[in-house]
Amino acid sequence: MALEPARVVSRLRELQQLTGDENGAQRVAWTDTWSAARAWLAGLLRDLPLEVERDEAGNDWYTLRGLSERAVLIGGHMDSVPNGGWLDGCLNVLAGAEVLRRIAGEGTPPVTVRLVDWADEEGARFGRSLFGSSAAAGSMRDQDELRLLEDRDGVGLPEAVGAFGVDLDRALEARRRLEGAAAYLELHIEQGPVLESMGLPLGAVLGTFGVERWRITWTGQAAHAGSTPMDRRRDALAGSAKLALEIRDIAARVGDGAVCTCGGVVCKPGIVTSVVETAEQLLDQRHLDAASLAELLRQAREASERFAAEENIDVAWERIWNIEPIPFDETLVGFCDEAIRDVAGVSHRLPSGPLHDAAEIARAGIPTVMMFAQSLRGLSHTKLEDTREEHIEMSVVALDRLADKTIAWVAEQ
Repeated sequence: MALEPARVVSRLRELQQLTGDENGAQRVAWTDTWSAARAWLAGLLRDLPLEVERDEAGNDWYTLRGLSERAVLIGGHMDSVPNGGWLDGCLNVLAGAEVLRRIAGEGTPPVTVRLVDWADEEGARFGRSLFGSSAAAGSMRDQDELRLLEDRDGVGLPEAVGAFGVDLDRALEARRRLEGAAAYLELHIEQGPVLESMGLPLGAVLGTFGVERWRITWTGQAAHAGSTPMDRRRDALAGSAKLALEIRDIAARVGDGAVCTCGGVVCKPGIVTSVVETAEQLLDQRHLDAASLAELLRQAREASERFAAEENIDVAWERIWNIEPIPFDETLVGFCDEAIRDVAGVSHRLPSGPLHDAAEIARAGIPTVMMFAQSLRGLSHTKLEDTREEHIEMSVVALDRLADKTIAWVAEQ
């Protein structure tokens, strides 16, 4: 059975009509629309000789048994953010389904091949991303916190997932589905502007950025805006403003893709007639290299102390969240790069700023790689998200080549 990349585009458009509206995709996890999309996917694969099952975390598995129990996994997610795009997540699944169809049409493969639709990658309803993949990877260790999460309507996460047959206390039992997994492949739109800026349709992903996320509290002294001389002020906002500009230079100095973002500053008392007494600043720093990420943080903290002294104010740092950089498997990155060159003639290796299910699988010690398809204008999580259809078709062919290379590699081990 020949690969038909155009069929993937057609099905993506069909899914867009089925589960979207004038505002974009509405496949938020743990909703009826998401469930309808998953049922639609199951229907597309019903004619293939697959074992179909849903695990304890709500992930859907489509297994084509091979001569060996060692398995190559191809993954993605059918859920979307509210008012999302027509490609984020579902491109991975539908491209993987097409590759699985082609492999099944050629008979029994040398190793088992499994397509997985991860549950709730986006975390759009409860704010907890990578739900299904983190459970399967064994890194979900926040059940007590998950029990407390509610959506905007006051519905608790345990109740919502329970409506879809998921018992939060048993979610980690999904780990057994990764037994025998020898490689994991994921295709995704880039969600950024790099490939488009380079005029390239596809790229091989080196890994996902490590992240340092902090709340920085600057403390000065409230004082009357009219009667306090400029040289006598202890203005908390001045420190945060200086750091917001300095992180640009810090990112440039560290380089190699470093990014730093001041995501917000909340000032108190927050009135026009008072010098700012406290300023709470949010800082996000990302890098693919752990040492470079640490250097970003070191320089920012050092700069904050300098600015606090200059403005005669105090500064305190509180970590909100962090995750280490997650490099992908060098051999698979090489296969991905070769597959892209086979199809497009040229490739580019780049890191991923956003996290993906692939990051959780890599953390579990399974060789992993991602492939990116160009995103127009770098937009995602919006109805304006788009990729040229010819690039979508090229990505399906490249994923198919990558799958063949990976299957042969796993079969030789």
